Amino acid sequence: MSKKVRVRFAPSPTGPLHMGGVRTALYNYLFAKKNNGDFILRIEDTDEKRFVPGATEYIINALKWCGIEPNEGESYGGEYGPYTQSQRLKMYAPYAQELVDNGHAYYAFDTADDLNVVRDQAKEMGLANWQYNAITRSSMKNSTTLSKEIVAEKIANGDPYTVRMKMPRNQEVKFHDDIRGWITVNTNNLDDKVLLKETGMPTYHLANIIDDHTMNITHVIRGEEWLPSAPLHVLLYEAFGWESPAFSHLPLILRPDGKGKLSKRDGDKLGFPVFPIDWMSAEGEKYSGYKEGGYFPEAFINMLALLGWNPGDNQELFSLDELVNLFSLERVGKSGARFDPDKTKWFNQQYLRAKSDIALAELIIADNLVPADTDKNHLAIVCSLMKERATFLQDIITDGDYFFNDIESYDEKTLKKKWKEQTPAIMEDLISTLEGIEDFNTASIEAAFSALLSEKELGFGQVGPGFRLLVTGKGAGPSMFDICSALGKDKVLDRMKTGLVKINAIKA
Repeated sequence: MSKKVRVRFAPSPTGPLHMGGVRTALYNYLFAKKNNGDFILRIEDTDEKRFVPGATEYIINALKWCGIEPNEGESYGGEYGPYTQSQRLKMYAPYAQELVDNGHAYYAFDTADDLNVVRDQAKEMGLANWQYNAITRSSMKNSTTLSKEIVAEKIANGDPYTVRMKMPRNQEVKFHDDIRGWITVNTNNLDDKVLLKETGMPTYHLANIIDDHTMNITHVIRGEEWLPSAPLHVLLYEAFGWESPAFSHLPLILRPDGKGKLSKRDGDKLGFPVFPIDWMSAEGEKYSGYKEGGYFPEAFINMLALLGWNPGDNQELFSLDELVNLFSLERVGKSGARFDPDKTKWFNQQYLRAKSDIALAELIIADNLVPADTDKNHLAIVCSLMKERATFLQDIITDGDYFFNDIESYDEKTLKKKWKEQTPAIMEDLISTLEGIEDFNTASIEAAFSALLSEKELGFGQVGPGFRLLVTGKGAGPSMFDICSALGKDKVLDRMKTGLVKINAIKA
């Protein structure tokens, strides 16, 4: 009987969750749901120096907003907890000791000053990247060069030490990546990584392997940046005598110009968010999020899913359930995926258009974009007219401000190009025509307008722009007949009469 699929998203709380991290979480979520498995959130906070207060809460809130919540993990509970590494510290040292005892690791007593001296000497000799490895360890202060008595004495005296992996010499490490195929690395290219720090805190490598094993993780789906660490992790599994999980390393998300990885610093600098929700740093610096930028979570997730994965056809819009049904690691690419901020806006636009008018009205009211007492049904009518031109909910209110406010100004370009000498007289005729309509609706307004054009032998361009300018103050927008029907006869006529006076004054 095959094991139940268990995957984990294991971010470090060193700052806000970048959209690349969200995509990693999403692919883990999709894979777990597709295979009726578990999706676990684990917080890997062994990097004490880079820990940022509030980052863990941010990660949890971000995943909630995205709609890809774990079913087990930090803040969710489960039988394999605790799910934050700093709460699991007592379990790591015995495993490190086991590696030392079975010859796969060793104690290293070199101080930071010792290491700096060696690195400086290597630079002077033209060796820029000195490594603590199978060759250099023989000249360092560790349990492979010191006698057992000296090692025991140092430990008994409380001398600080680290535990390092004893990387085998000239050994081929071969493992399969479910995205990239077979990968082979020679251990001569690997250094003796620290597994346990002087403080007793495990490094990422040791804690990660132990936690994945003890939490029964079956598949490790993580970013490409961890690919260089995979050979070490494979060797650690072998050293413990444990079965390794299946590995998948996701491609990078690239900057819009394709030049390099999209970083946390690229967001506001390039004019688009790179975080799911807003983040305020301890220094008071704000980093913009997709949520506060007006994006729908489902549009954000849809966009992220296609940054590295493709469904095999031209479909671009997917519900989360559809993504679960279609997702497979076989269709995740190896090459970096270029992020397109304009395409991201397009996704949001499609999701906005697909929502019902009443649903949009409710969202606008809930987001406090209009006063709480705004008539929802009237707002729904406005949404029906404006949503085809809108990308964000705010656009409906901003571009359709004339539905809610009096006209304060008139589009200068339209006023200059379309308001002719004869326009005021034509508008007077139109006002008289509209005053004669009893049932003021879209069809009757259009019929009266068409009749006026025919009677006066006028083209639409001689009447339409001035009509729109007086009623909305703008040079473009939805059908004027629909706008007038939504505003009502009294408001339309009042605006036209008032607007004529104002524009005549401007033109005088």
